[in-house]
Amino acid sequence: MNRLAFALPMLLLAACATTPRISLYEQFGGQAGVEALVEELLVRILEDERINAGFVETDLVNLNDRLVEQICVELGGPCTYTGRSMAESHAGLGITEADFNALVEDLQDAMDARGIPFRAQNQLLRRLAPMHRDIVSP
Repeated sequence: MNRLAFALPMLLLAACATTPRISLYEQFGGQAGVEALVEELLVRILEDERINAGFVETDLVNLNDRLVEQICVELGGPCTYTGRSMAESHAGLGITEADFNALVEDLQDAMDARGIPFRAQNQLLRRLAPMHRDIVSP
């Protein structure tokens, strides 16, 4: 067997084994990336006529801070979420499936605008999906 034919695959395997894996948090740009994403998301929410009326009475500074914490935690970043549970935060708000879907669309558009890789977007959405039951009114 040709030594080169044997050595090349071994070199490629060794290179793959030593390539550092980029965390999901890093794929989103770390803390600065999460903060920029949340800012982009909030702008989109406030411009979205389907759901912006639901945010008129909202403390946007607090919402921004809690979203940054929450997304950071979901991405595996070095953060702690200090807000209320999703059930407590959304109780009595009458959020519909359409409202929820509109916000998810705004989040996807914000991630696209920030250049976040599609696979990383899906990983975040998969981590956030279980919150649906605590957000949407029955």
